[in-house]
Amino acid sequence: MKTNRISTRIIVASALCATVAAFMACTSKPKSNDIIAKKPVKTAPKPTQNMGDYNQNRSVEWLGGTYSISIERKADSSLPLAVDESGNKYYDNRVTLTISRSDGSEFFKRTFAKANFEEYVGDEYKNGGMLGIVFDHVDGDNIYFAASVGSPDKMSDNYVPLVLKISRVGGVTISTDTKLDTTSNDDDDEV
Repeated sequence: MKTNRISTRIIVASALCATVAAFMACTSKPKSNDIIAKKPVKTAPKPTQNMGDYNQNRSVEWLGGTYSISIERKADSSLPLAVDESGNKYYDNRVTLTISRSDGSEFFKRTFAKANFEEYVGDEYKNGGMLGIVFDHVDGDNIYFAASVGSPDKMSDNYVPLVLKISRVGGVTISTDTKLDTTSNDDDDEV
């Protein structure tokens, strides 16, 4: 009988272990309230970029003669960097404006940078760049150009429109373009 009891105990113990194992397998693990978020991947900052160089050449009739206008924009690494809305850095530009007479002699030549327009730009674009100068029109004794300072990002349209007026004697007047047609004469300041 002793062997019978041992066998019964072994069978009961085995059944009990099987029941406990089955019970443990059927129960689900409690859900955790822990939220695991992935770390944001930091993108490497872009290297300092150029806004892009350009040249514009054209002839205009002014003061009874034909004048050639040449505008050249080039990045200048010696200037403080311009920064766009995303924090990307750009080399700022210098723009050289040359007006030549029909005989080839220079009437006017000057290189402009953002510093020439700072008082018209304000704090919003103090880290912006010199975007460019383009010929607009001739009116009497003056030649008008549109100038702009703003975000160096080519996809952005954030900038301050300015009027650059050159007189028949080579005087330069800069003003904020309040009419967006570059013919405003209000608030002109001699430079």
